Amino acid sequence: MSEGFSDSLAAGGALNAGGSLWQACIDQLAQELPEQQFNTWIKPLAARVSDDFSKVTLMVANRFKLDWIRAQYAGRIAATLEKIYGQPVQLELALAQRESPAKTYATPSSSEIPPAAEPADIAEDHADPSAGGFKTRLNTALTFDTLVEGTANRMARAAAMHVATSSGVMYNPLFIYGGVGLGKTHLMHAVGNKLLADNPAAKVLYIHAEQFVSDVVKAYQRKTFDEFKNKYHSLDLLLIDDVQFFANKDRTQEEFFNAFEALLARKSHIVMTSDTYPKGLADIHERLVSRFDSGLTVAIEPPELEMRVAILINKARSESAEMPEEVAFFVAKNVRSNVRELEGALRKILAYSRFNQKDISIQLAREALRDLLSIQNRQISVENIQKTVADYYKIKVADMYSKKRPASIARPRQIAMYLAKELTQKSLPEIGELFGGRDHTTVLHAVRKIAGERQTVSELNQQLHVLEQTLKG
Repeated sequence: MSEGFSDSLAAGGALNAGGSLWQACIDQLAQELPEQQFNTWIKPLAARVSDDFSKVTLMVANRFKLDWIRAQYAGRIAATLEKIYGQPVQLELALAQRESPAKTYATPSSSEIPPAAEPADIAEDHADPSAGGFKTRLNTALTFDTLVEGTANRMARAAAMHVATSSGVMYNPLFIYGGVGLGKTHLMHAVGNKLLADNPAAKVLYIHAEQFVSDVVKAYQRKTFDEFKNKYHSLDLLLIDDVQFFANKDRTQEEFFNAFEALLARKSHIVMTSDTYPKGLADIHERLVSRFDSGLTVAIEPPELEMRVAILINKARSESAEMPEEVAFFVAKNVRSNVRELEGALRKILAYSRFNQKDISIQLAREALRDLLSIQNRQISVENIQKTVADYYKIKVADMYSKKRPASIARPRQIAMYLAKELTQKSLPEIGELFGGRDHTTVLHAVRKIAGERQTVSELNQQLHVLEQTLKG
């Protein structure tokens, strides 16, 4: 047994420690697995932990899920439990009973998930009685009030709020794009929850693009297209996540086009998200891309430092914990890419604090995030940034240090300086020195110039997005 976990057992007793073991396991899996996979297969699970921690039994809703989890995830779960506990843990899968057995540790918020829910039902947190029990699949915790606002998401938030309060009038469709974990899904749920709060009878549906694909397949197999059209063509608001998943799926794209046209005809609103802007979508029919681009397209950027600090402090409070501001700044400076990674880092810190019965401090955060900090320090360096940017803009790496000033060289150099400030821990003077001994004021000018243009020039923003994803691997 690991020393940290042993301390937790002595202080908290078997019940709390068992829950902490499973909690730590799902916290780790939430960081490693794609969000859709985690929410569909891992999040609904509850765990029963033996008194001596030698065995963990996972309670699974039905036989199909049990077989799938055994084939796809059991090995990974067992390895994660062993890593946390410090020695092998026997993993068993069992069908869940209608009533939860004693000493069962559920994933947070799993009380909102029906015990026998199929994957398609996992997000159905809101069924409005006045709408005949229509299932919205909305997460009622994701609202405009719980979204931390900053310059990175201000325009997208304003557009989403307008849609929520004036549905069908302007910005239809609303297309929100950006990298993973930046809050696109949160914004969509916020739109749906706000509209329902103002109009409880509205028919609102949140769905992931993969589920729409599944529904199309089922409609073809079962010849139930009347039911399919009744479901999708009669909505007041359709919120659909990750439309890039429609790529190369011709029948799905055809049916989505039909639904799109039907909803616009009845002045219903459509909100979509994607990992790239409409014209950047690959293998999507041109007529669909033109529809996506016909309303308002807005980007969500990686959160700036102050926004990351606010997110950490707010999320910690929602977990009944207080994160000192200096610790939040330390974490925010080291975890820069997206909100999901910030939340993952916070979960690690909280778990480490509870296991070791220690207050949250910079030293504790450094220990809890040791692996993450090590990976980041290895992967991103100023030299790597210079090479990546030079390759992208087809200039020589030597031009990064030279005194040449033509726009074809000066512009990529400024972009590289901006990325060096955003993605490394180097100070302005250190960055200047690595760019041919330039003064720190030159670096500051470049950082401010590129940061300002990123907010208004969509082409630059897309280029920076590609470079950041390349550098982060």
